[in-house]
Amino acid sequence: MGDLNAWWTGLSFSLKFYWILAIPFTLFFLLQLFLSFFGGGDVPDDTPDAEIDADTGIGFQFFTLKNLIAFFTIFSWTGIACIDSGLSETTAGIVAFVAGLIMMLIMASLFYFLAKASGDGTMKFKKAIGKSGQVYLTIASKRSGVGQVQIKVQGTLRTLDAMTDETDNIPTGTMVMVKEIVNENVLLVTSK
Repeated sequence: MGDLNAWWTGLSFSLKFYWILAIPFTLFFLLQLFLSFFGGGDVPDDTPDAEIDADTGIGFQFFTLKNLIAFFTIFSWTGIACIDSGLSETTAGIVAFVAGLIMMLIMASLFYFLAKASGDGTMKFKKAIGKSGQVYLTIASKRSGVGQVQIKVQGTLRTLDAMTDETDNIPTGTMVMVKEIVNENVLLVTSK
């Protein structure tokens, strides 16, 4: 304990400042990293699912708790490294501040692009309107029965229920085009 006390009293004011920031923010950063990988992200089973087409999210976020923790972690360790390498306190402060800002920018960009890259995988039937597909199971005429079509929607080939307003049945193998959506999950098609 005496060695630690002697080390601490031998430090300059600026090094003490950087060490006071480095220790807690490094612990917060490691805790944040641990929780990101191993927990803290579960949603209870009774949480209702909702899809809101107008909700586009916040987008690029620079000042967040995670970014501030990262800023002070990098800021403090860069300041310590700069002073230990012989740079002046002013130069060390400027370099540490710039390094912290760069870290915040990297983290904000990372979370922004990860959020844009994620998808929920939910099939949105309205995206099938105007698309062409092939009849998989015969579609009965005048909406008298449900058949199936194979159609590529959202980059995936899907087999979906379909009806038609045409006077004749549409046999298997016929190319069709989606006109609209019926009953939320049944396509209304017409032969091409």
